[in-house]
Amino acid sequence: MYGNFEVSDTSVFKQKVLNWLRPFNTFCYLDSNKYDSGYDLLVAAGVASTYTADGENALAALQDFIHQKKRWLFGHLNYELTTFEKISRAVQPDFIKFPQLNFFEPQILLRLKKNELYIDAEDAEGVFKSIQGSSAATTGHIESLPPVQHKMSKASYLATLRQLQQHLQRGDCYEINFCQEFFMDKAVIDPFVVFNRLCEKSPNPFSALYRVDDKWLLCASPERFLKKEGRQIISQPIKGTLRREGDTDAERQRLRRSEKDRAENVMVVDLVRNDLSRICEEGSVVVDELFGVYSFPQVHQMISTVSGQLREEVDFKNIIDATFPMGSMTGAPKVKVMQLIDRYEQSRRGIFSGALGYINPQEDFDFNVVIRSIMYNQSTQYLSFQAGGGITIYSDPEKEWEESLLKANAIKEVLTAV
Repeated sequence: MYGNFEVSDTSVFKQKVLNWLRPFNTFCYLDSNKYDSGYDLLVAAGVASTYTADGENALAALQDFIHQKKRWLFGHLNYELTTFEKISRAVQPDFIKFPQLNFFEPQILLRLKKNELYIDAEDAEGVFKSIQGSSAATTGHIESLPPVQHKMSKASYLATLRQLQQHLQRGDCYEINFCQEFFMDKAVIDPFVVFNRLCEKSPNPFSALYRVDDKWLLCASPERFLKKEGRQIISQPIKGTLRREGDTDAERQRLRRSEKDRAENVMVVDLVRNDLSRICEEGSVVVDELFGVYSFPQVHQMISTVSGQLREEVDFKNIIDATFPMGSMTGAPKVKVMQLIDRYEQSRRGIFSGALGYINPQEDFDFNVVIRSIMYNQSTQYLSFQAGGGITIYSDPEKEWEESLLKANAIKEVLTAV
């Protein structure tokens, strides 16, 4: 049953929704944090039906599930889901254990836009009353946690970057996104409390709290992977980041003029154009905006927008086959750098640098890039986060190490006991 309700204070309502979600074993909470990225809040709770897969042919079976359902579906794609040939998948152990892909049809769907709330549920009125009766307070606090450990020592990291630069010098690739993992063993957290702190520190347009049984994703992503509306497909890769400190106009101009950031940005734009050209009408792929600089509470980002008109016969599987994983998290050329990532990174990426989002009944969709995120397995008490950056022939390994630590420190601050 469908219900339409008025919400007077969206900030308070979002807190109520988070507390209302606590009993659900599976849910997806997507928050745009007042950025104009679609819905203000989109929430799927409970499972009416689900599709989970690991291994070959996962996407083909998912496509059948999409066609059968013609309903709202929410879920994720792991980085390792690639269908490219000649990619030997990572053999490193996976301690978080998200499946390669998981999509579920929710029992309850909430869509909030401005102050209008739409509830799709068997008892929409009852759901609204239950949410309104929930606490708006963030209950609990962060206890002292075990120390953060590095999967790679500094010496190993620097040696690896020098090896990667040899590949760059030989012309094997032009740029590679290299990541390292930071982790905690025996970490006991309240994911709702940590997610609130993450959003307070980094309120980004593609933030999400996602739970599949004992597996959690706490995401503060600023980046859209792909959005489809009708036959239009849009990608908005990010390459270029500058910490926000003083005069924002001067900082934005500094980022916009940065030759290094512009070079990395145009490289990923070319990669995205190439990916989209495989599924779009000939001549329809265009760069709507190049080197756009956007300001967030902590950083300025260089974001470009690429769009195209999909060919009529193209479906979700075709789109993911052509574009996933996203170029901003691999480098170029994509197949070669993914081989190098599998060879040199010491951790499985899993859901990190994958995508989370939704597919609606018309098979339109919107997915983020899973970055700036905490992954947590509640059963094993293993907590993980990864940080990386684009490595080029001109990169200074010492500075890349420091930048990686700087990105990791932003997550560490969120996990500090209070």
